[in-house]
Amino acid sequence: MTDHCFSDEQREGLYRAIRERRDVRSQFLPDPIAPEVLARLLHAAHRAPSVGFMQPWDFLVIDSIDVKRAVKALYDDANADAAANYSGDRAALYRRLKLEGIVDSPINLCITCDRQRGGPHVLGRNTMLETDLFSTCLAVQNLWLAARVEGIGVGWVSIVDQAKLAQTLGLPEHVQPVAYLCLGHVSEFLPQPELEIAGWRSRLPLEQLLHANTWDNAVKDEALLGAVRKPFDAS
Repeated sequence: MTDHCFSDEQREGLYRAIRERRDVRSQFLPDPIAPEVLARLLHAAHRAPSVGFMQPWDFLVIDSIDVKRAVKALYDDANADAAANYSGDRAALYRRLKLEGIVDSPINLCITCDRQRGGPHVLGRNTMLETDLFSTCLAVQNLWLAARVEGIGVGWVSIVDQAKLAQTLGLPEHVQPVAYLCLGHVSEFLPQPELEIAGWRSRLPLEQLLHANTWDNAVKDEALLGAVRKPFDAS
């Protein structure tokens, strides 16, 4: 049988990127991203799988300070509304969190989904119309992992009104903004997700999220459970 596995070193490189990927908000440096590096990230995103090979994504590369400031204003409005969802200590903690790096990062990137790409009958999309959005998210993940390998930080700005963002960026009506990302070199990659460090939430144990065959059945395979309980960074 042909061995299709990567070498141990290559495999560890991939898993390291997964472990050390972070949502960056506070550590951006002003240094520009080299064009060849940005091109590799975009190629990685464009190599994502997509249902029916529809490739619904487009990439808006934003370096205009005016556009960034316009998006930052949208964020400020949406963030004020979001803060009203919390009270007491939780509200105080929320207001201390830095949740975007729109103006701080040298490049903003909006990854969109063309909901008409591929025509009215895309293979595999007949019963799950949202697969175009799911596919676009896979492009985001590809870019994020490639960015970590390149030492580039990425932060997803989700606290923004989608319709207003689409209008600000001049998107056609059938094109939906999926991910507004901040990209740049960073002073450091934090050892844990920033929200975990701040005490907002902790990572859930994988064992608690496993089910066997149907939702109400627990996994009883002790070999699998034993392997799952080991730290992900264990060799």
